[in-house]
Amino acid sequence: MTVVHRNTRMPLWSRMVAWVIALSGLVLALGGGYLLTLGGSGFPATIGLLMLASGVLLLRGRRAGALAYLAVFVLSLIMTLIESGDRFWGWVPRMGYVTVLAFFVALMLPLLFGEAKRGLGWMLAAGCLLFAGGAFVGAFVPHDSELLADAPAAPLLAGGTAAGRAAQQDNEWKAYGRDHDATRYSPLRQITTRNVGQLEVAWTYRTGDLPPPGKPNKWAAETTPIMVGGGLYLCTATNNLIKLDPTTGRELWRFDAGTRYESIPYTAACRGVTHYVSTSSAPGDACHERIVEATLDMRIIAVDAGTGRLCQGFGNGGQVDLTQGMGDWVPGQIAVTSPPPIVNGTVVVNHQVLDNQRRWAPSGVIRGYDAETGAFKWAWDVNHPGGIWREIPGPGQQYSRGTPNSWGTMTGDDSLNMVYVPTGNSAADYYSKTRTAAENRVASSIVALDATTGEEQWVFQTVHLDAWDYDIGSQPTLFEYPGADGAAIPAMFIPTKRGQTFVVDRRTGKPLLPVEERPAPAGDVPENPRAPTQPWSTGMPRLGFPELKEASMWGMTPFDQLYCRIKFRQAHYVGEFTPPMAPPQPWIVYPGYNGGSDWGGVAYDPNRGILVANWNATPMYERLLTRAEADARKLYAIDNPKHQPGKGGAEGPGAMEDTPYAVDVAPFIVPGLDTLCNEPPYGMITAIDMHTRKPIWQRPLGTARANGPFGIPTYMPINVGTPNNGGAALTAGDLVFVAAATDNLIRALDIGTGQELWSDVLPAGGQASPMTYAVDGKQFVVQMAGGHHFMMTPPGDYVVAYSLP
Repeated sequence: MTVVHRNTRMPLWSRMVAWVIALSGLVLALGGGYLLTLGGSGFPATIGLLMLASGVLLLRGRRAGALAYLAVFVLSLIMTLIESGDRFWGWVPRMGYVTVLAFFVALMLPLLFGEAKRGLGWMLAAGCLLFAGGAFVGAFVPHDSELLADAPAAPLLAGGTAAGRAAQQDNEWKAYGRDHDATRYSPLRQITTRNVGQLEVAWTYRTGDLPPPGKPNKWAAETTPIMVGGGLYLCTATNNLIKLDPTTGRELWRFDAGTRYESIPYTAACRGVTHYVSTSSAPGDACHERIVEATLDMRIIAVDAGTGRLCQGFGNGGQVDLTQGMGDWVPGQIAVTSPPPIVNGTVVVNHQVLDNQRRWAPSGVIRGYDAETGAFKWAWDVNHPGGIWREIPGPGQQYSRGTPNSWGTMTGDDSLNMVYVPTGNSAADYYSKTRTAAENRVASSIVALDATTGEEQWVFQTVHLDAWDYDIGSQPTLFEYPGADGAAIPAMFIPTKRGQTFVVDRRTGKPLLPVEERPAPAGDVPENPRAPTQPWSTGMPRLGFPELKEASMWGMTPFDQLYCRIKFRQAHYVGEFTPPMAPPQPWIVYPGYNGGSDWGGVAYDPNRGILVANWNATPMYERLLTRAEADARKLYAIDNPKHQPGKGGAEGPGAMEDTPYAVDVAPFIVPGLDTLCNEPPYGMITAIDMHTRKPIWQRPLGTARANGPFGIPTYMPINVGTPNNGGAALTAGDLVFVAAATDNLIRALDIGTGQELWSDVLPAGGQASPMTYAVDGKQFVVQMAGGHHFMMTPPGDYVVAYSLP
């Protein structure tokens, strides 16, 4: 009998497909084999071998090649169902690429089996198109979006509305967080769920503060303006002060702060300014009303709210030098980026210390100054005997070096005469051996200080012996919580990068909702022990997703997903609080330091008892470096004469001088593609009913319209949920306004359902919190579009105001 081999010379297009299948299989087989040696899944290697066999057989025109590819498709489907279940984004890398190749294999059936199979081939190809088309449409649906409960209509506490503690007119936005409680809630209701879709740009103002040509982009203005009386006040990325007409956006005055580029630490940011009314002057006097800011180059500046001129009676001609007593430092090593609260006549100032430079970096001291004169009042320094300085350190003295710093926005409470300080780590985030007991007691905490004396009142710690950069970036939000007898308890929300939200009595720091100490893993870095337990807020919903596993590694294709699987298996990971490991072992931190709630904080509607928080779910990939490795990489602290600009900054590799190690910290991404290795969504927004302390709704925040692999925008509103920075603003019109995401949109959501009712494209990245106010009954919503270098959104200098027609 004669054996006939069909189509031993396949057409060029089919041979190209066969080559792609064979080479794809080879890559997956080799990579999957290595994954097996790391203890990983056998699916990639098995699928790779089948693909390799299919490609080789198809190149030879063998029918078995099509059957082998059918096995690839079926096994991929089984793998997807086992590892991803109904998680939509988990299907993309496992079935997307396989389905595209299956389409072409289906078209090859007549070449392999004869014309009788042409109809079957077309039918299977059509099935592949339908499968892929359904997946494409599904990408535009917000997955992980849930409406879980009805929204409450009544206050959490009988009679507990916003008006009681607002200390401002309903039409104003008087402080960074709208009120001194930092609720970010406005009682305005001209713009509602019914008419918000009609919002249009009312005016746009440009500050002119942009990255200078030829310099690295460090810009991220993060500014939220305030509106008091007849003025809209803001600071630019480098601390220039501006007053605008709130109706037209016309500039009324401008004060040039003179901040130099060299003074910018990690980020050129000025989150906001503080309004103050003098108690020692009369209305109409110069500087009776003041605008106060603290700067990147460590000054407090006070100007007249009406003219923008320096208040000559404040400090030295309107300015206070914050570098006094700081010892040795260099520009860019210390800076203030948050508005200082003024509590009963005391300006309280914190500052950031550039991360991971050296253990004995400048102090993280907190200081109080007289709001009238700028005179020094006190300094809280945890390692100083007694903890308090009553005078600025003199010659040969300095504030204790390397102590935990505070860079987030503080909250003041005039009624209790307290200021609440969100702290970070001691200097050198990832090595704790040389930290003192006093430092360990107050790091990654809220510390309550007496605003008049600076004396410590209480401490609530959110992380023990922090080695994960879980400093508290969020401003604490104050509210009234019902006690067992129904009486109001002065309370506080403490949002964290972990996605844990703690609720405490702000008089004492004692938890009002359950906090559980759970066992935490130990590390193996010599003489660098971790705490045996860590606190978990069990009384509030966690803003986060389940722990990572190999099956939750992601990619656009099976190849980048395989890369992420391998990197996951190469790293040490045992869940939250995975500890630093001795070199060269990398480890994964999830959520990372940009996870959970960051400097945008949370927003609270006291009239309905609804908490709204946008948050991130992004991991970090970290490794300690020996000092020899650090030297080879030329990693030196910013104050070391050997330091090279661009090496060893706050992000990425850090020198951590004065310790045995340097550190390499980076987002867990695919190099080149710049896509994260964990499954989407990466950014979410959640509303919580504080009556029941359960979520009302949550949804992904941000689309891929301005994002994509290789940094190329897709220009498609794929609801992937992007990383976000900046908070939300709430109104009595039942609306949530939020930008923050990397798609450069500002949105309005229904606070009751989470439904998106309106959006607009901003001229630059919207990594700042919006605000709202009204003039003559007309409500405006304002958003700073300044971009953010770390979030990779375009820089800008735009202040955009929206209103109804």
